[in-house]
Amino acid sequence: MKHPEDLYHYGVMKRAIAEIDAAGGAALSLEDLAARMHMSPAHFQRVFSRWAGVSPKRVQQYLTLGHAKRMLHENFTTLETVHELGLTGNGRLHDLFLRWEAMSPGEYARKGAGLVIRHGAFESPFGPVIAMGTDRGLCGLAFTDEIGEAAAFEDLAGRWPEARFEAAPEAIAPWVEAAFRQKGEARLHLIGAPFQIKVWEALLSIPSGQVSTYGEIAAAVGRPTAVRAVGTAVGRNPVGWLIPCHRALRKTGGLGGYHWGLPVKRAMLAYEAARAEAQAS
Repeated sequence: MKHPEDLYHYGVMKRAIAEIDAAGGAALSLEDLAARMHMSPAHFQRVFSRWAGVSPKRVQQYLTLGHAKRMLHENFTTLETVHELGLTGNGRLHDLFLRWEAMSPGEYARKGAGLVIRHGAFESPFGPVIAMGTDRGLCGLAFTDEIGEAAAFEDLAGRWPEARFEAAPEAIAPWVEAAFRQKGEARLHLIGAPFQIKVWEALLSIPSGQVSTYGEIAAAVGRPTAVRAVGTAVGRNPVGWLIPCHRALRKTGGLGGYHWGLPVKRAMLAYEAARAEAQAS
């Protein structure tokens, strides 16, 4: 799966985040922001519209540091409501293209023994990724722009030390393609401790374009006082983007951490908010 434009568009987005932050909250016109990016306004407009589906002005609003707080106020969802509406469950989710299943506790205890995990490097709307998958679905999706490809690979592989790893990108490419194009069917094979899987299941129930809090997730998994443990489980999510830990925020509206780098989390939130607005209009 090769989409060179993905890396180019995300590269522009990453530079734009830095320029918007450097402006210290001051609004930048299309011309100003394009000049800071060493691009013509017309080219800059085309790149942003291609990436997000809305104008650079709207994307700039989504990329500001205060956007997470606004999202928490305007796009907050309670997981109790999500469950009442039947938007989650083992099987097809609200996005319709995703299926998942979890490894049993006994399988997890074996640390991947007997598993063949195939892997490859791919491109995405959020920069380069390392993807891993078993015969049953993707078990790892790591964004490498902030930490590097080697570190991301070791991070994922170290979770299942007894598994056998094979470089076979063609074997998992259809799932990776479906994950980022949201077409076809993406399968997930969740490999984690039982508590982690409960937390990841709760994350899977947060609709695209909406956010929730670590406390809300803790309540949803029946451990309302275990916010810190939930945060740890969120951080151990091995499948970025599809298990949407980027949709978990602090109750204060702070972004919290993100295992693959905060610029990636901010870009994901901006991307989803922009897409949701474009679809609603």
